[in-house]
Amino acid sequence: MKTMRAAVCVRAGGPEVLEIHEVPVPAVRDGWSLVQVRGTGLNRSELRTRQGHSPDVVFPRVLGIECVGTVAASTDPRIPDGTTVAAMMGEMGRAFDGGYALLPNPLLMPVTTTLPWDVLAALPETYLTAQGALDALGIGPGSRGRLLIRGGTSSVGLAAASIAAGHGLEIAATTRRPDKAAALTGHVLIDDGGPLDGLPQLWPDGPDWVLDLVGARTAVDSLRLVRRGGTVCVAGSLSGWIVPDFEPIAKIPSGTKLTAFHSDDRKGSTARLQRIVGEVEAGTYHPHVDRVFPLGEIAAAHRYMEDDRAAGKLVVVP
Repeated sequence: MKTMRAAVCVRAGGPEVLEIHEVPVPAVRDGWSLVQVRGTGLNRSELRTRQGHSPDVVFPRVLGIECVGTVAASTDPRIPDGTTVAAMMGEMGRAFDGGYALLPNPLLMPVTTTLPWDVLAALPETYLTAQGALDALGIGPGSRGRLLIRGGTSSVGLAAASIAAGHGLEIAATTRRPDKAAALTGHVLIDDGGPLDGLPQLWPDGPDWVLDLVGARTAVDSLRLVRRGGTVCVAGSLSGWIVPDFEPIAKIPSGTKLTAFHSDDRKGSTARLQRIVGEVEAGTYHPHVDRVFPLGEIAAAHRYMEDDRAAGKLVVVP
């Protein structure tokens, strides 16, 4: 096979700039492996890159910061042909074509699994980000306390709730959309941009931890909501990347901790991903796949995401 189908972002713009092209299968080169992509998860970062908010990205570009598939030809002798692998981050979809067939060997995470491709494709970026953010908060087995997840119906929010519930934490989660509340477990709070009604009555002293996946719009408010001495982790950018006019001494209460998590820190985390796959196969974690799109409907998938219609993960399969 000399060519393959790819979703190419031909320029910055709306979903219509995503076009299905027949492109050459990339030649294997030293340090890289050819992967037959079986599925890829969609993420907000691709939406922003497509809109033109990633100034270092040169178009045309195949987007996608994660994928799963099988190795077709590897230059790494430890990863034989036919191995099931996942990959994420590491400048996929930015410095080089992402969700694509040619990937740097250090990004490949070989996994053993019986999960179907669409479920496996929903895990790498979502669950490794959720687990990394909970690690940054200091939450793990044996933790006890109250966790507020802002942006709870995002794929990472639902994954974090799934993991934290397994630890026995008390969870509250926010959503802007009352019609998505049914997707949440634990206490549900509607975030309409004003005060979080019901939180003071639910937890008068505030949550012990806040996982803020909304980001720029809510980060300062999260510092106000968390109990004194608690921790806020910003691990999402649903509302953008920059907090304007942020004054740390004025905005961070004394003794309260502000941290962050970036999923690029988990690229190549084979053991962590294998553990997550095992927990999903055992029924401990319950991934929320909102909808699966075929590759030919990539523009519709981006429009669905941009319209904020999903409660959970969006997946694209060839």
